[in-house]
Amino acid sequence: MRHVISSTQFTKEDLTSLFVLTSDIKKDPSRYYDSLRGKVVATLFYEPSTRTRLSFESAIQRLGASLISTENAREVSSSVKGESLQDTVRIVEGYAEAIVMRHYENDAAAEASRVASVPIINAGGGSGEHPTQSLLDGYTIFEQRSSLDHLSVAVIGDLRYGRTVHSLVKMLSLFEDLTIYGVGLPGLELSDDYIQYIEDNGGHFIACSSLSDVPSDVDVLYQTRTQRERMSASQGSVQEIIIDRHVLNRFGSHTMVLHPLPRNQEIASDVDGDPRALYFQQAKNGMWIRMALLYSLLTENR
Repeated sequence: MRHVISSTQFTKEDLTSLFVLTSDIKKDPSRYYDSLRGKVVATLFYEPSTRTRLSFESAIQRLGASLISTENAREVSSSVKGESLQDTVRIVEGYAEAIVMRHYENDAAAEASRVASVPIINAGGGSGEHPTQSLLDGYTIFEQRSSLDHLSVAVIGDLRYGRTVHSLVKMLSLFEDLTIYGVGLPGLELSDDYIQYIEDNGGHFIACSSLSDVPSDVDVLYQTRTQRERMSASQGSVQEIIIDRHVLNRFGSHTMVLHPLPRNQEIASDVDGDPRALYFQQAKNGMWIRMALLYSLLTENR
């Protein structure tokens, strides 16, 4: 694999190998500290980010590579002078062995990959996909269960604009006996093309009107925030679906609570101390899985 643009690029075998490598790095990171010495990786972010940008930049430096970075490229790069994304990529690839890119347009990473001679890693594209987030989500589940087969997941909240959900359901559709419960906010339900993708790949999708429709033995509650920045003013206010201690008590002891973060009020702070609440561990796993991904991409053809 040269570029990482979509979750659909991975195979089940790719993911299993990457998860095993991630666990090995996590167990003994010192073995990998100099593995990318002499290489340079660029992070090119046109939209705000905390976890994705910093975990990638930490991963880059922990592997011994050097980092060049633009945090707010939409306002401080030459794009404000009219430079096209393709030209920016052609310039930056002259300085780096890989480019990690977040963009406000859904297809920007794919466009960049068509002109790039170095790997392009999609770190989030508009309301489209966020494939490396799905990697850390999947890895967090894998750590708990040792498998992503026979999995039931409730995806909750903004399922229309939430790119993390889009990448996650595509990735999980590689595995056997998948059931997705869609608990979408009114008007923000999962679109038909993603439902069709799940079902075409042998999974089951069940639309739910509330969390009370989700079975108490579900494996994962995957909560998301409302992407208000992608909504039009005409869509009005949203009545959030909130997971608090009372709601969580209806679910089993094995049910994981995940969230790609940042959160607003959709997970109450009284859940944070519950052993089922894994979202901060999930965020830290982002660094480990991105170390594994960068290591794989940049040592594959040495």
